[in-house]
Amino acid sequence: MSQSRLYPANPLLAASVAVFRGSQVLLGCRRGPPASNIYSLPGGKVEVGETLEAAALRELREETGVEAEIVGFIGFREWIELDEEGRTRNHFVIASFAARWLANDGEDSDELGPLIWTTIDDAANFELTKGLMPILKNAHLILEAAACA
Repeated sequence: MSQSRLYPANPLLAASVAVFRGSQVLLGCRRGPPASNIYSLPGGKVEVGETLEAAALRELREETGVEAEIVGFIGFREWIELDEEGRTRNHFVIASFAARWLANDGEDSDELGPLIWTTIDDAANFELTKGLMPILKNAHLILEAAACA
C-alpha cells in the first residue's frame, strides 16, 4: 500500500543524485510540488526492496534519461513543509549521492525540466532547493577524491 505524499503518517524516504560531467553538474527544474519551479537534483521516493543507490539511479533515468555511476554518498537532508495550520504537509528524508556521468545529455520529463548542465559557481544564479549548494560542493569533493585514488 502506497503512503500518501501529502500529510504522511511517517517521513518518506527518497534518494537524489548529483551527476557530474567534467566540471558540470546536472540540475532540473521541478514541475510539481514539493519545490515547484525550483532547480534541484534528479530524485524521488525509494521503492520497497530497492537500495538507496538503485533508487537514485532509477529516478535519474526516469526523470532525465541520463546514465551514471554512483561514486559516493554525500549525506542526507530533510524536506519538511508545514501548512497554514502548522500541520506537516510534506516530510521527506533524502539520501544524496555523487555520481559520474556515463551517457546521454538528458531530456525533460513530466517531473523535471528544463534540464541544465552547469558549474557549481553558475548554479548559484538559479533558484535552488534549500541546502543544495553544500550538497553540490560535497559531491564535487567526493568526485575529486575518487579521481585521485
